[in-house]
Amino acid sequence: MVGSDTTTTQSRLEGFTLLELLVVLVLAGALVAITPPLINRVVPSVKLKGASQEMSSALRFLRNWAISNREEGVFMLDLEQKSYRITPRERTYKVPDSSELTVISAAEESASEKQGVIRFYPDGSSTGGQISLRGSGDEYKIDVDWLTGRVSFVH
Repeated sequence: MVGSDTTTTQSRLEGFTLLELLVVLVLAGALVAITPPLINRVVPSVKLKGASQEMSSALRFLRNWAISNREEGVFMLDLEQKSYRITPRERTYKVPDSSELTVISAAEESASEKQGVIRFYPDGSSTGGQISLRGSGDEYKIDVDWLTGRVSFVH
């Protein structure tokens, strides 16, 4: 009799009850229901930060390009189209449409209020300026020092 009790107890410990499986399924369903709204809230902020970092990298690249090629490099920001270009590349880079762009640059460089231009010179200096990207509660600033041409990314 003692032997039959141990085999019955062992067989009950080896599996899950229907109630335990239902609890796990309900918890998994709750997680699946909660996750998409959280992700949708975070994605715009991540896109904005990525675009800001990409823009500051393009400015650093342009400064280094101007020094190494002994040529002027031009960064052109189109506020209306939310895009920018740099002289050695033919590509146009886009900024997320949900972002708000502002630029402070030298007055003689800007062709219109809808455009900002920062020029880098072969000695490493620049016309200087500040670019601000805002959206989804975040703001990122890119500062370009006119004397040294140094590009700083600030959150």
